[in-house]
Amino acid sequence: MVAGAFDRGIAGAQRDGVARRALSVATVVAIVAACAIPLWGSPYQVFQMTLVVIDAIALLGLNLLTGYGGQISLGHGAFFGVGAYTTAVLIHSWNVPYLLTLPCAGLVCLALGFVFGLPAVRLDGLHLALATFALGVVLPQVLKYKGIEAWTGGVQGISLEKPAVPFGLPLSPDQWLYCVALAVAAGLFALARNVMRGATGRVIVGVRDSPVAASSVGIDTALTKAATFGVSAMLTGIAGALSALVVQFVGPDSFTIFLSISLLVGIVVGGLASISGAVFGALFIQFVPNLADDVSKAAPSAVYGVVLIVSVYLMPYGVSGLLRKAKARAFALIDARHSRSVTSQPTKPTKQGS
Repeated sequence: MVAGAFDRGIAGAQRDGVARRALSVATVVAIVAACAIPLWGSPYQVFQMTLVVIDAIALLGLNLLTGYGGQISLGHGAFFGVGAYTTAVLIHSWNVPYLLTLPCAGLVCLALGFVFGLPAVRLDGLHLALATFALGVVLPQVLKYKGIEAWTGGVQGISLEKPAVPFGLPLSPDQWLYCVALAVAAGLFALARNVMRGATGRVIVGVRDSPVAASSVGIDTALTKAATFGVSAMLTGIAGALSALVVQFVGPDSFTIFLSISLLVGIVVGGLASISGAVFGALFIQFVPNLADDVSKAAPSAVYGVVLIVSVYLMPYGVSGLLRKAKARAFALIDARHSRSVTSQPTKPTKQGS
């Protein structure tokens, strides 16, 4: 009995070691592939993958709010737009260095998200979704308002020049912006991973799962929800700022409610409450619409809808959930094989004392 428990402990340790090694190998492969894109990809492919990285940052922010925090948002496209316009206005009107506009956009969206989140904490479920939906609908109209047209450019928007490559690096502007977006994404993903694995992440999940129990142990649930909303908006705003630099244009019609819905689709397909799910979701919302357009020029939306329905049906917990399920099954097979090998080994007879 003791020997069996010891063998199971060894098997569990071996399984954890295999999981860590597999995760390390996958991480190294992903980093190498990401770094090789600007070297081997065409300019259009580099542009597409830059947008994937930007979408992944935005989905990371929304997943923090909806997946981990349990707050449904249908208006995160508005924070994406605010971040983009913050960068565009700072560069166009005040000639602020483009890299400095990224933290500025994040701080502006952090403040707006926190202020919006304070009254929104009294709402839940569909009521919160409707409040954020209104935010996404209102923003394009606000950007067209003639009173601020001198800053926002009104319906014409703002055009930007592509940033120059610094330090004489042998890169094109598109390659340089890809490297900037990738570096920002790597830092934000590492930060989010550490936060959600620490005490702050446990507090956020605890408030999501049982706000009454969380408040009974002294956690300020309203402040936690508002802060989560603010940080989520900050990440999405930084993604919007990067988008303004890459696309070189911001306009009111670029940040409609469809953008918010696309972000929500991304976290559902990628996987809720999953850091890696943001990457899978970004790949989906960037490439599947293009593939749908290639399949049918007449009805690309119908093809996109069918792919989305099939994806949700086959992967109800998203791509990351499917991978977790596959990993669990693989380890279950390893454990079963190890158990059979242990039980099949003959036991040595013990000597009887005289």
